[in-house]
Amino acid sequence: MASDACAKLPPVSSDYVPKGTYETIAGLKTYVIGPESPSKAVIDIFDIFGISPQALQGADRLSAALDALVIVPDFFEGVYAQPSWLPIDTEEKKAAFGKFRAERADVPRNVEKLIEVRKAAGDRWPSAGDRWGVFGLCWGGKVGVLACGKGNEGPGRVFKVGGTAHPAGLEAEDAEALTAPYICLASPGEPPEAVEKYKEILAKPGKIGVVETYTDMFHGWMGARANLGDEKNKSEYERGYSQVAEFYAQHL
Repeated sequence: MASDACAKLPPVSSDYVPKGTYETIAGLKTYVIGPESPSKAVIDIFDIFGISPQALQGADRLSAALDALVIVPDFFEGVYAQPSWLPIDTEEKKAAFGKFRAERADVPRNVEKLIEVRKAAGDRWPSAGDRWGVFGLCWGGKVGVLACGKGNEGPGRVFKVGGTAHPAGLEAEDAEALTAPYICLASPGEPPEAVEKYKEILAKPGKIGVVETYTDMFHGWMGARANLGDEKNKSEYERGYSQVAEFYAQHL
């Protein structure tokens, strides 16, 4: 079960002031929320729009629900994808997005950086021991799932649980490679056949996982695209983070 704080969390706000602080971890400016001597911790990875109020509110909720340290490293170092680039329907937008993907959002390079952050954060908060999880929104989910596959073992490296919401780049081979329990919260905006394949793989013997599609939501409902002024989105945002917290509480 998540902590009793989960039931006492305030309603999601569209005018939210994050409760954490910032420090530098593995050379990255990192949002930090939670106990100074945590017994468990989560690295929370944002979507391509970077550090947003919606992402930080989600991090605060996970921290409160789990009574855990949650950190949000700025993998993009302040240079984020711009909403004005979408849809990518001009050559100018295509060039801007391509440059961003190559320079900031390259997945293999950011998996390596995530592993660096995990080691540095483990040294910074030794009380968490090996009880570390990783959660990612969209692009962040792709980075996180790869870190929970091959090589996910050993002190200062292992992730005991992983998860994603409105995932990007779903591939069956990533699910097959998972060595940690994993939760995937999808929307109708992701390829349904890829979501179904994930569900099939995570139901196999030896795997532990939950795959659910929030049928009334859209790609981004728990991240920077979340419209928390909309009651339906607000309710499903709350439900999504509560579901993630419950899953992580079982495995951290």
